[in-house]
Amino acid sequence: MLESVKITRRQSEIRQALAGLVGKEKPTEDEVRSIEAMDLEFRQNETRYRAALICEDTERREAGAELETRSGKEWADLMAGFEMRQVALALDEGASLTGQTAEIVQELRSAGGYRGIPVPWAALEQRNTVSSGTPDPIQTRPIIDRLFPASVASQMGAQMISIDSGAIEWPVTTSAVTAGWAATEGGNVATGAAYATTDRAMKPDHTLGVQMRITRKTLKQSGEALEQAIRRDMAGAMGQEMDKAVFLGTGADGQPLGIIPGAATYGITATAVADVPTYNTFLAEVVAFMAGNLITSPGEIRALMRPELFGLLEGTLNTITQTTEYYRLAFLLAGRGVTGTFPSNISVSSNALAAPAGSPLATSMVMTTATGGVAPIFVGAWGAVDVIRDPFTDAQSGGLRITALATMDLTVARPAQLRILTGLELA
Repeated sequence: MLESVKITRRQSEIRQALAGLVGKEKPTEDEVRSIEAMDLEFRQNETRYRAALICEDTERREAGAELETRSGKEWADLMAGFEMRQVALALDEGASLTGQTAEIVQELRSAGGYRGIPVPWAALEQRNTVSSGTPDPIQTRPIIDRLFPASVASQMGAQMISIDSGAIEWPVTTSAVTAGWAATEGGNVATGAAYATTDRAMKPDHTLGVQMRITRKTLKQSGEALEQAIRRDMAGAMGQEMDKAVFLGTGADGQPLGIIPGAATYGITATAVADVPTYNTFLAEVVAFMAGNLITSPGEIRALMRPELFGLLEGTLNTITQTTEYYRLAFLLAGRGVTGTFPSNISVSSNALAAPAGSPLATSMVMTTATGGVAPIFVGAWGAVDVIRDPFTDAQSGGLRITALATMDLTVARPAQLRILTGLELA
């Protein structure tokens, strides 16, 4: 127990004893001496109490810092013990969940209704182990703070948000508030514009499903083999479809509205190049980002392109610099300090962007930036992944068929943080 707490309790006892003695009209000599002794002790304790608070200040700060981070660390440690193998065996054989897996499932069930067994998003991440003495590549993060590590949407700065229930919206400032000087002494400053916001809402209207067939042989291969296989397959299938929806979602047939088909709806600037792209094509978009006070360095921009566009740029040699057009773009987006041929802020994907089409063949490109710590794209996920068993379809072969359902939506916070280039001709 802290010394200050002990002193506080003793002071309370002294006050209670004094209250009974001072109420007497004719106290005895012993009672008077007792009053004087307790009064002296009370004043001495006040000095000791102040000294104890000073000494305990450092301990209180350290304890407070530990309490602020304890819950996140405990949840991350608990999530590390979740086993997809137990989920598969529970759905197939009716085996009871045990340990940390059972605790997590019980916690998720208390937060929402699920027909099957709820699986947290963090459980779909692939887990790596390294030998001692080497850097640890695993990052501790909240349960649904980001998309899957290999996701293109994650590489482009999209942020995944966990939503318990109902719809959610973010008020984003859209007014052009300006500052101005007073023209004369005592004069008024410039009239300010009204402060206005626009609500960016996400609703649980879109459900993503993954069907997985697990044969009887696979079920008998218990342990890490089945654990990692289920994790990789489910994470890969859902991650691929999520990436495609973020950029190419049609907004119809149950899909959310992606940023490229929904550029006009979200208010994203789309530039029609209609020509073979060069270094100057991308430089103009970088300058537009800087002119809008969104970035201070080109290194803050992330770019996404098709493999065909990468091949064109890498195969085009600039006669002045004697480098490829891709290298010049990479050098620019690395903040003029590229350390390798393929910097991390340029992503190449054949899944997130549509295949080249038209005559001549043309493709698209996306550029994003995170301004003021605000992600350019929000991906909302309602609850956990609901894993449901189908006991009839594969019953004759003794297999297991499970369906994983996830309710998701996406929105764009500030359209100015994204730019789309269309009509990038490849010939």
